[in-house]
Amino acid sequence: MLESVVTKKGRTTLPKPVRETLGVRGGDRVRYVILDGGVRIVAVWPIDRLLGALEREGAAVTVEEMEEAVAEAAVRRA
Repeated sequence: MLESVVTKKGRTTLPKPVRETLGVRGGDRVRYVILDGGVRIVAVWPIDRLLGALEREGAAVTVEEMEEAVAEAAVRRA
């Protein structure tokens, strides 16, 4: 289990394993999502790091195929 100290000004440093897991580095932003009395920390990706993320080799897929893939992924995550 990881922990860090919160300063009087409400600041803290994310431990290195957390930064590595989120893929964040100095100057990046994170978002705090409050869920059921807990908090989830999520990386907020700047647009320049997203460029090329959707490149795909092969034939284009239909909207129906995309929707099916999203639904399957949602089931796997649940």
